Amino acid sequence: MIKKIKILIVTVFLTAFGGATYADYSDGTVAYDKGDYKTALKEWQLLADQGVSDAQFNLGLMYDKGRGVLKDDKQAFKWYRKAAEQGDAEAQYNLGLMYGKGRGVFKDDKQAFKWYRKAAEQGYSDAQFILGVMYEEGIGILKNLEEAKAWYQKSAEQDNANAQYALGMMHFSGNGVLEDDKQAFKWIRKSAEQGNAKAQHVSGIMYASGNGVLVDYKEAKFWIKKAYENSSPEVSKKSKEVWNALELWKY
Repeated sequence: MIKKIKILIVTVFLTAFGGATYADYSDGTVAYDKGDYKTALKEWQLLADQGVSDAQFNLGLMYDKGRGVLKDDKQAFKWYRKAAEQGDAEAQYNLGLMYGKGRGVFKDDKQAFKWYRKAAEQGYSDAQFILGVMYEEGIGILKNLEEAKAWYQKSAEQDNANAQYALGMMHFSGNGVLEDDKQAFKWIRKSAEQGNAKAQHVSGIMYASGNGVLVDYKEAKFWIKKAYENSSPEVSKKSKEVWNALELWKY
């Protein structure tokens, strides 16, 4: 998503440079929203060159997605980095993605971790979730389940469905925390309610087995059906197997 510039702060900032104004940024935003990417690029380029981080992020996004320009990972990386170095959390997160995937730069998990961490410390929930994954799996940093749990928790409390599922599964398996089926069910159910198919599948199993919740085959039927309809072939296959094994059509 493009940046909607902070009007008061940036207006004062741009006035100092002369020429480039908030109106230029606003014109770029209007053009972008209309699909006129060529005009948006023109309006934002000058501002980005003058150091306006929101404009730099937006240029990065345009090159990243190939909107109004040829898709160019190196240019996307360049502009994301400029914005990230000014403290833009979303740019820091996108920079982490590019380092992690080796897009526009050599793949470097340590650098990916560095930028995800910066974004996570600003409260960016997607970065907090990925930081949890990196700590849990030892990617770009030494494995640390306590840190993994802490970052999943921060992200889950911001309603990040992936983090809620990951946190729930840590409690379910006792991976780095005390095994706690009630906590597991709490977080997995929250994730399921947001449409996470894996969480829907596990919620169905927990209702059927009575792990962390009273046995309820109607609820089990509901969540297994949801997972089957809302998932990849792999999860759908597992949900179908559970459906048949427990004869959930009866409920």
